Amino acid sequence: MTTSTRGAARTPAVLVLEDGRTFRGRAYGAVGETFGEAVFSTGMTGYQETLTDPSYDRQIVVATAPQIGNTGWNDEDDESGRIWVSGYVVRDPARVPSNWRSRRSLDEELTAQGVVGISGIDTRALTRHLRERGSMRAGIFSGDALAPDAELVRRVQAQPHMKGASLYEEVATKEAYVVPAVGEKKFTVAAIDLGIKGMTPQRMAERGIEVHVLPATATAEDVYAVQPDGVFFSNGPGDPATADGPVALMTAVLERKTPLFGICFGNQILGRALGFGTYKLKYGHRGINQPVQDRTTGKVEVTAHNHGFAVDAPLDKVSETKFGRAEVSHVCLNDDVVEGLQLLDQPAFSVQYHPEAAAGPHDAAYLFDRFTSLMSTVREGQRA
Repeated sequence: MTTSTRGAARTPAVLVLEDGRTFRGRAYGAVGETFGEAVFSTGMTGYQETLTDPSYDRQIVVATAPQIGNTGWNDEDDESGRIWVSGYVVRDPARVPSNWRSRRSLDEELTAQGVVGISGIDTRALTRHLRERGSMRAGIFSGDALAPDAELVRRVQAQPHMKGASLYEEVATKEAYVVPAVGEKKFTVAAIDLGIKGMTPQRMAERGIEVHVLPATATAEDVYAVQPDGVFFSNGPGDPATADGPVALMTAVLERKTPLFGICFGNQILGRALGFGTYKLKYGHRGINQPVQDRTTGKVEVTAHNHGFAVDAPLDKVSETKFGRAEVSHVCLNDDVVEGLQLLDQPAFSVQYHPEAAAGPHDAAYLFDRFTSLMSTVREGQRA
């Protein structure tokens, strides 16, 4: 990515897709060029959480909501220490932010962090194109980076695909840290950071859990050195087929029958550890309005998603794995994609979506309580 910050608001910009389609608009944020996988997010709120979600590493995010930036940018809602998206695409940027917590405009924050964006394009047409053709490599170009369309297409087509990309170590913490329990400490959890969102350990801390966040390269020895009551595997970017290290670590945790919970990338890691495959979705699920059914209760939840890969597991039967029986616990009602797994013979489960969704619905917050209940049940069993 190359960027500058001069005169962005009136600078011509172009979004170029790998299949040759182009969309012309104005620079938004930094001026320069950037590359990534073009994906669309259907959330009408929560752009700050989206932009700072490490799972969006190397992706150019298209906002389907027509106007973005109304609430500006504050200092409280970041899900990590920086913006992770490669680029941002909006139709109608708010001219003046209006919110009591706003400290600066979205445009100013994108510029400060060197994030190249584009505004003033037909995001509806772009979203329809991505739905029909699938997510694809793209580039945003403005200022000195502009060139004839054929040259820009060539630059885009020279970029790596998301399939086969190993990105989780790129976004994970390099040093372990602790998020203390709020109030009385009840449990200790080792959380494997594959691109963890800041709200996730906070949701656990609110339930009396002391969370030890460990790097993606953590070993089983590192995990059990903190004497955990449970182990958590986080969300993260890239192709789960590349995550052999986390799969090996999860396998070690399952062998010890430690209570286990996974979110998003963690769900895909559990799927692989159980012997299921993973595959790339045509255009993925991204937004805060995705309907999911909890098959264990029959309840339908409105949930927040950000995933371009999914687990290939049978929906119509209980599967036999080397860790006992497993079943699909949650399913997307839009397209029957696997949205959760659970083991029936030991305490382990996962979901593909985001129950910690700070800017979105809170229908799935009970999953943190479910994890707490698993740890409590196992502890009581050990005392008996």
